[in-house]
Amino acid sequence: MPNDARITKVSLSDLKARDRKSKTDWAEVDALTDEDIERAVADDPDAAPILDEAWFKSAKLTMPAKKLISLRLDADVVDYFKGGGSRYQSRMNAMLRAFMEHSRKTG
Repeated sequence: MPNDARITKVSLSDLKARDRKSKTDWAEVDALTDEDIERAVADDPDAAPILDEAWFKSAKLTMPAKKLISLRLDADVVDYFKGGGSRYQSRMNAMLRAFMEHSRKTG
């Protein structure tokens, strides 16, 4: 689980209303070595495993079958996803998939 103390929640209107400067120390980030980064990833329980050559040799690409449907959605929902540019339907599908997978895990 992420550490909620490190998460800053800001509304979109707050972001637009004020100038938010990054709190990231970019000089410190630039100074990190590959070993520092690998160690940080290895110590992070939320990090995905590092995909090595053996993983790629055994990996198989599978594309889920798509099903064409007619779906009624609220206009503002469609406008929101269209506002992100092309492939908005793919982004909508990705959001629905993330919700489905989360729901399956949490029962």
